[in-house]
Amino acid sequence: MTSTGIRLHAPAPGWSISADVVVVGSGVAGLTAALRCEAAGLHTVVVTKARLDDGSTRWAQGGIAAALGEGDTPEQHLDDTLVAGAGLCDEEAVRILVTEGPDAVRRLIETGAQFDESSEGGLELTREGGHHRRRIAHAGGDATGAEISRALVEAVRARGVRTIENALVLDLLTDADGGTAGVTLHVMGEGQHDGVGAVHAPAVVLATGGMGQVYSATTNPSVSTGDGVALALRAGAEVSDLEFVQFHPTVLFLGPDAEGQQPLVSEAVRGEGAHLVDADGVRFMLGQHELAELAPRDIVAKGIMRRMQQQDAEHMYLDARHFGAEMWEHRFPTILAACRAHGIDPVTDPIPVAPAAHYASGGVRTDSHGRTTVAGLYACGEVACTGVHGANRLASNSLLEGLVYAERIAADIAASRTGNALHARVPRPLPYPETPEHPLLTPEARFTIQRIMTQGAGVLRSAESLGKAADQLQQLHTDARDALAENGKTAEPGVDTWEATNLLCVARVLVAAARLREETRGCHWRMDHAERDDAAWRRHIVVRLNPDRTLAVHTTDTADFPPTRQQPQEQ
Repeated sequence: MTSTGIRLHAPAPGWSISADVVVVGSGVAGLTAALRCEAAGLHTVVVTKARLDDGSTRWAQGGIAAALGEGDTPEQHLDDTLVAGAGLCDEEAVRILVTEGPDAVRRLIETGAQFDESSEGGLELTREGGHHRRRIAHAGGDATGAEISRALVEAVRARGVRTIENALVLDLLTDADGGTAGVTLHVMGEGQHDGVGAVHAPAVVLATGGMGQVYSATTNPSVSTGDGVALALRAGAEVSDLEFVQFHPTVLFLGPDAEGQQPLVSEAVRGEGAHLVDADGVRFMLGQHELAELAPRDIVAKGIMRRMQQQDAEHMYLDARHFGAEMWEHRFPTILAACRAHGIDPVTDPIPVAPAAHYASGGVRTDSHGRTTVAGLYACGEVACTGVHGANRLASNSLLEGLVYAERIAADIAASRTGNALHARVPRPLPYPETPEHPLLTPEARFTIQRIMTQGAGVLRSAESLGKAADQLQQLHTDARDALAENGKTAEPGVDTWEATNLLCVARVLVAAARLREETRGCHWRMDHAERDDAAWRRHIVVRLNPDRTLAVHTTDTADFPPTRQQPQEQ
């Protein structure tokens, strides 16, 4: 795969450093990859958009899933994952996850993560949606991500791994053959470097997290603007399954006009026995699935949306008043505090909830070692599409996927050092372009994109809504392109304009894939194609960016993952 030659409009790098590996992102996937690479003797640099502990991992409440309990097996975990993935999981990728997962969690504990223990001294495990067994390890009641982040950040600092914080990655540097030669980045006024610079390295690991900020209401932090997916597309990499955006069923409802990051009410609350009810107190999930409120997330989200439609309601309720104050304070202190901060006391009142954008099941296409279609570029965590999640992620598999596949990436990079080969290849990046390669959007475009996506490509979608969204996004793209072509002008380079431009890139790809998939499957729900269609659509949609900035889209012949390469058709 060759580079598109497209780069964000940015100043030429004013400084550079060299490394064996540059890891972009500081969540569970990025820091695990960095620690394992450093342990293998690789000079590793971590680049992160905010502080080391400010990524999506710290917001994970429920926990990490692995077959660690008595009577549980990787095979049972595999079965639950395949069912949740609605026919599009790659079984071998899932088998890697569930078989290597338990030991990966044990290594995380050895690194310093402290999980909640039962009175007998073993791990205290809970259940979440789609799991038939208690296999979710948690920490601090409902602060699992914060504890994992703490442990990994402390380990990275203790081992002296070089880090560049407050740095937005811009583009992949490539050599004449299209192989990886490092990244450009912009350091936001803090740290050893400032302004635009470069890290030269023959291996780049993308662990940039998700793109939840493409929607108005999301559980994702403000930094989740799809930077890794957009970078990979500009570098010529393929992405897959981007239409499958998971909407978390139970997000604290703050009003119909609420925007930005919304408080999550963990699935573990339902795992401990909370009930979904309507305004009349009726448990509407009973009879819709054998697991009722603990059905896979897509089914619960759809159940909530249907009930809201039937009753012309803006939200439903999560009722856990029967927990009592002591259980709330011990098991879910973070959620309790968030609810009370918004005037709701779960001890005495049902919690108003509604679905909101949560997790991208698709992303940059990789193989079982995290390798993308660009030589030397790897991806893991939410930015990647390993084939594990299929059409719908099973609850608490995300932290595990980050762990397992980060370790596999580090092992693959270390193996490439045989005969000192990695150190012998000094990347020679192509010259930085003198003129803008990609027009930038104004900062205000971010909110326009979010409104377009929320209205046209949210939980409920149709050919009409997606077509309208596609036209509106294309107009934004065309206006920026024409302004650049006619007078050479584009928005001023900066974090806000780069983020808005990345959001438009991933939004266009998401909508293109969603329009093509004329069925309802997993977390992709088409009102005009309400049924799952295995004969026509048990396959993946793969997208890449052409040098002229059009999208090349094709479907695979089968559900095999990674997808078979075909000649894409322009759209």
